[in-house]
Amino acid sequence: MSEAAIAKKSAIVDEVTAKFEAAASVVVVDYRGLTVEEVTELRKQLREAGVEMKVIKNSILSRAAKKAGLDGLDEVFTGPTAVAFSNEDVVAPAKIIDGFAANAKALEIKGGIIEGKVSSVEEIAALAKLPNREGLLSMLLSVLQAPVRNVAYAVKAVAEKEGDAA
Repeated sequence: MSEAAIAKKSAIVDEVTAKFEAAASVVVVDYRGLTVEEVTELRKQLREAGVEMKVIKNSILSRAAKKAGLDGLDEVFTGPTAVAFSNEDVVAPAKIIDGFAANAKALEIKGGIIEGKVSSVEEIAALAKLPNREGLLSMLLSVLQAPVRNVAYAVKAVAEKEGDAA
């Protein structure tokens, strides 16, 4: 192999390593059997959520994972492999891919990385069941509003009671 080819591959490994290190979550899938239309639709849904999906050679993925200090992914990097990287939303790639896989049986989640920890298919599936960031913020807001709402109801009840007494 020429020096230029080795340098090019090394640069690609460095780029993928940086993606692994920067990602909040990574989902690795086997896309074999998907039609071109299905892959295009999946990429579109992921892109809209700010998730980047790439098809990368397994040898490059393995080297990049080792370089990023992620052990236990070698068995995941077999066969046709696509990788979805999300830098902001931890839940988005798992949720979108899991939802897409429900309709496209050919799409198979092989594993992934959640906040720097190698994760199993089961852990990715559990993550997919969580609400997205907006849903979690909405739940938090409801919890924070509940005590204020209860105080307002209590004050209103006392005011109505005193009004009846007068």
